Amino acid sequence: MTGTIYSLIPPLVAILMVILTRKVLLSLGVGIVSAALVLQWNAVKEGGILFFLSEAFNSIWSSFKAIFVSEGSLNTWNMYIVFFLLLLGVITAFISVTGGSRAFGEWAGRRIKSRVGAQLLAAILGIIIFIDDYFNALAVGQVSKPLTDRYRVSRAKLAYIIDSTSAPICVVSPISSWGAYIIAIIGTILATHGISEYTALSAFIQMIPMNLYVITAILMVFVTTIFNINLGSMKGHEERAVKLGEMIDPAKPVIGDLKQDLPQSDRGTIGDLIWPIIALVIGTVGSMIWTGFTATEENRTLLAIFENTDVAASLLYGGLLGLLVVFILFFNQVMTKKSISAGLFFKGIIEGIKSMLPAIYILLLAWMVVDLIGQLETGAYLASLVEKANLNIAYLPVILFIVAGLMAFSTGTSWGTFGIMLPIAGEIMASTDVSMLLPALAAVLAGSVFGDHCSPISDTTILSSTGAGSHHIDHVLTQLPYALTSAIIATVGFIVMGMTGSTILGIMVVLLSLLVFTFVFRQQKTTVLV
Repeated sequence: MTGTIYSLIPPLVAILMVILTRKVLLSLGVGIVSAALVLQWNAVKEGGILFFLSEAFNSIWSSFKAIFVSEGSLNTWNMYIVFFLLLLGVITAFISVTGGSRAFGEWAGRRIKSRVGAQLLAAILGIIIFIDDYFNALAVGQVSKPLTDRYRVSRAKLAYIIDSTSAPICVVSPISSWGAYIIAIIGTILATHGISEYTALSAFIQMIPMNLYVITAILMVFVTTIFNINLGSMKGHEERAVKLGEMIDPAKPVIGDLKQDLPQSDRGTIGDLIWPIIALVIGTVGSMIWTGFTATEENRTLLAIFENTDVAASLLYGGLLGLLVVFILFFNQVMTKKSISAGLFFKGIIEGIKSMLPAIYILLLAWMVVDLIGQLETGAYLASLVEKANLNIAYLPVILFIVAGLMAFSTGTSWGTFGIMLPIAGEIMASTDVSMLLPALAAVLAGSVFGDHCSPISDTTILSSTGAGSHHIDHVLTQLPYALTSAIIATVGFIVMGMTGSTILGIMVVLLSLLVFTFVFRQQKTTVLV
């Protein structure tokens, strides 16, 4: 059953369940069970139904255990990400207690005078913070929420802005965890096929304008923000926010938000919000450089450092520094300004941890789904379809874009898709038309980000919901129309680029399509909810 069409069943079941029931944990649980059953299907012939069920249970248990213990030692990557989320929840709670969020909202409100300005600030921050998508999604959300809430921007809209400026900007940034990983794969591809006309870094830089989905997705954020274009269910969320002042659907739980209102200092300053975030940024980036430097034995270039950096550990170290700073600011409020009680210390910690638990539950189950789908070789099956197809070379970039999108959507991992599809694209182009190598690799990167954007089991989608404080399924469903529209525009661009061999023509088609989209939808009006 592995590496066959049957391997598509579990991800499709999980994704359909999410969309139909809108119950994330239940849907992921069903996806996990179905994946284990498909994985162990042959056990029925070997030992009967009881043996089959026993083996399926063992698969589920092994997948759960692998989250915490891998190859006989602690799975530090996963654990550090979980601890970082807990730290971020506590930092957020204390920023609220010290009055930092309120002070920042008042400060920004005197300078940013519109909903458009609040959304543009979030988008610009998403582009500026290009080091890592996890960090981008969570940090931008913490800074932007006070301002977007003030101007009644729905959390679903904020989650869309965060998600569409985190992974897209990271995948085209050479100095990022994503860029370093991709450049390392490209280097292997070039060496394998004896291509020496450009280096891995040079190839990566040349591929940036060829990544038509990234160009479209980022421009789409600015177009929809400036012209207030609300597609699909996003319209309802924005109307609720504007007319009723409800940034989230009160009937649905959200992740990343405090469940209980904590007392806030009335003597807080914007420094109470800014300094913990700055400490978080400095601590994380500094740790990434340090962990990368110590792990690189020779040729310690900046690119090599980011290739070898430990992102999860760096996030944890940055979170600890941010926590230390926010604790200092809290006790400054308690002892110097005497504006809040010291008794809030433990309450803030508890509420901060509780605010992140729903996100952690979803993330743990998503990791299990991704692990089991990996064992089913779903991605390898989809990739084999491309290898077996005898297709016109001109259409290969757009086909690779679509297949990579389906793979990332089904598996919930863009990095896993990179690892499988980039070498396959390299193999196909090296044996057919090597001049199309870079467009083909760029199409894989574009499709991987697109599929990741749409997938409810993607960790970056989950963390974008967390950073924005949005209900997870609300984010998935409201982002889909924008991601699909961007993908359709990028598809047309890839067809033109493949047929003409011109990147400039592909970009021009994308820009023209966006212009038409803007002209058609810019007249959209909102109505009052009743």
